[in-house]
Amino acid sequence: MAIIRRLNGITPKIGKNCFVAENAVITGDVEIGDDCSIWYGAVLRGDVNPIRLGNRVNIQDGAVLHTLHKRSVVEIGDDVSVGHNAVIHGAKVGNDVLVGMGAILLDGVEVADGSIIAAGAVVLSNSKLEPGVYAGVPAKQVKSGSDAITEAAHRNAAGYMGYKKWHIEGDYAFVDIPDIGTVCE
Repeated sequence: MAIIRRLNGITPKIGKNCFVAENAVITGDVEIGDDCSIWYGAVLRGDVNPIRLGNRVNIQDGAVLHTLHKRSVVEIGDDVSVGHNAVIHGAKVGNDVLVGMGAILLDGVEVADGSIIAAGAVVLSNSKLEPGVYAGVPAKQVKSGSDAITEAAHRNAAGYMGYKKWHIEGDYAFVDIPDIGTVCE
């Protein structure tokens, strides 16, 4: 069972038809929209300020969302994918955005609708990004925004709707395997 923890009098709110992995952590002032998925090892730590997710958002394995105490919030729009091991710290992410694996968005960042942040990119504090593709350390725009970029980001989020369904409806069970312990097959 996932760790969903009330903190400082605030209980996380999770929308309808969401998948939350057994080892995900959601604590404090966190609100998650409908049809979202919070994957294995993801941490949404709303202990010092709010975290707000729109609808059809997927927070992939190992991603961390957090904020600065009373100084920043995390706001994520609709149809957003936050890649494996990404960090979003006090940033605002628009609709139809893909944040690549291992990318880092620092406090005060604003990512426009229809953008892609490449894997491993680091978006520096207080950066205000126009629609497009961003890559590098520090992240720089490598492609201007377009309908194709918006559609690519949207398609990624739509794909995770299918994966979420597998995990909600899938046939799995915990089993004991000698010399290994309990695993899920």
